[in-house]
Amino acid sequence: MSWTLSTSGAAIYKAGLNANSTATASGAMLAKFSDQAEGVLCAATRKDWVADYATVTANFKPILDDTVSNLIATEIINYDLSGFTSRAEAQTMLDVLRDNTNRNIDILKDDKNKEKMF
Repeated sequence: MSWTLSTSGAAIYKAGLNANSTATASGAMLAKFSDQAEGVLCAATRKDWVADYATVTANFKPILDDTVSNLIATEIINYDLSGFTSRAEAQTMLDVLRDNTNRNIDILKDDKNKEKMF
């Protein structure tokens, strides 16, 4: 299941330059975060995006990537906040990721939007 909807590069990019290097270099940790994020997205939207990914049209795949990479980046940042210049910096990044994720999940929950994606 890992990395169906996004890539490790997208998640690491969003976690920022000050993200913990252990977290960003650990394939096992990132794969676990990916599995969890994909599961959260499927559960929250009541749609198995992983199984149906091949049938999603090209213009709608980026919202799935954006949402999952946001969730993974959140876990990377949360793993260790000490590398950030301040707690406020880390918190601002987490807030932006959360807001973007919530907006995307609201869009993906809407059955009218789901109908157009295939």
